[in-house]
Amino acid sequence: MSTKLFVGSLPWSVDDRQLQSAFEAHGTVVSAKVIKDRETGRSRGFGFVEMENSTDAKNAIKALNESELSGRNIVVNEAKARS
Repeated sequence: MSTKLFVGSLPWSVDDRQLQSAFEAHGTVVSAKVIKDRETGRSRGFGFVEMENSTDAKNAIKALNESELSGRNIVVNEAKARS
């Protein structure tokens, strides 16, 4: 079963492809999406990465949380369901 991760503090310049490649070294990425503003199309500074399984997700969190991506330290943790 796949696990969805929240990725925060993304630099404005990071796109879906860059986000995916940052996570691919730590397991199989099902999807990677940078969330954009509806009106401007500009990044909102966060995104979601879906990893194939929970082991890959835990490895990615351990390796990438507080690591640098394009000049900024990113925050990576398991996504919580909307309430």
